[in-house]
Amino acid sequence: MNLTMPIVVGVTLGLGVYVLIRALMPSRRSAVAQVARIDAMRARGAAYESARQTRDTGKLGTLRAEVGERVADFYRQQGWEQRSLRADLAVLDRSWEKFLATKVLLAAAGLIFGPFLFAVVYTMGFGHNPVIPVWLALACAALFFFLPDLEVRRDAAEKRRDLRRVIGAYLDLVSMSLAGGRGLPEALMAAAEVSDGWANQRIRNALADARITGVSQWQALGALGEELGVEELKDLSASLALVADDGAKVRESLASRAETMRHRELAEIEGSAGEKSQSMLVAQLLLCAGFLVFLIFPAAMRVFQV
Repeated sequence: MNLTMPIVVGVTLGLGVYVLIRALMPSRRSAVAQVARIDAMRARGAAYESARQTRDTGKLGTLRAEVGERVADFYRQQGWEQRSLRADLAVLDRSWEKFLATKVLLAAAGLIFGPFLFAVVYTMGFGHNPVIPVWLALACAALFFFLPDLEVRRDAAEKRRDLRRVIGAYLDLVSMSLAGGRGLPEALMAAAEVSDGWANQRIRNALADARITGVSQWQALGALGEELGVEELKDLSASLALVADDGAKVRESLASRAETMRHRELAEIEGSAGEKSQSMLVAQLLLCAGFLVFLIFPAAMRVFQV
């Protein structure tokens, strides 16, 4: 029994070292990994030019940039696309390389924080097992590594809700512009120029790029929806591609789609309000129960003569 724990720890550490060496060893790239690498290099050279111009300065910024590029290259070699996470970062307008660097640096900090936490607990007289710092370091490293994912997904979900509200109003504006006699390309651009919010800017930039590259504007909206992970834009692109030549059908399609999005948003708001009201009711019941215990406890002590 005394040798069981050291054997388990040794096997676990050995397996971890083996997996790390296998992950860092250069392997033969598959066709999918090669295509992903080419697409990533193209995107890094074109789409994130503004992010590269605002690169961090100083020693920490240089270290972060180098770590991010190395980790991103490792992801490309392994063929790990992480499409949903990339879409969340695109919504937040954050760099993929900087995000990966943040994850790795936080994991390294977790490796140090685990033993430090054990040292604090050890000085208080708790825990004398030498295996505990190893498990704490690994647990903290894993926790810190996945914390940025949770933050990005939470912020991206909130921003997508704002984007869907803007898309609903945008469809109404396009429908009104079409009713005023404008063509579909002019109506799409005019509706995007009404506001300078971040959502309208993304739509306006996508439509402007479509004019330069020669693709249709609904294809550009579909590509934007694919990049941001917004299904409403992809559905809008598909419906516009089907009825682009008929102005009356376009107006009807946009009006019905905007109405559907408003009903969906209203249902989500009502559901959220119901959840909050239930939470408030539970909190009030707990408060009342605590107040009753506070009133009954002295009398119960006298009755039972405790």
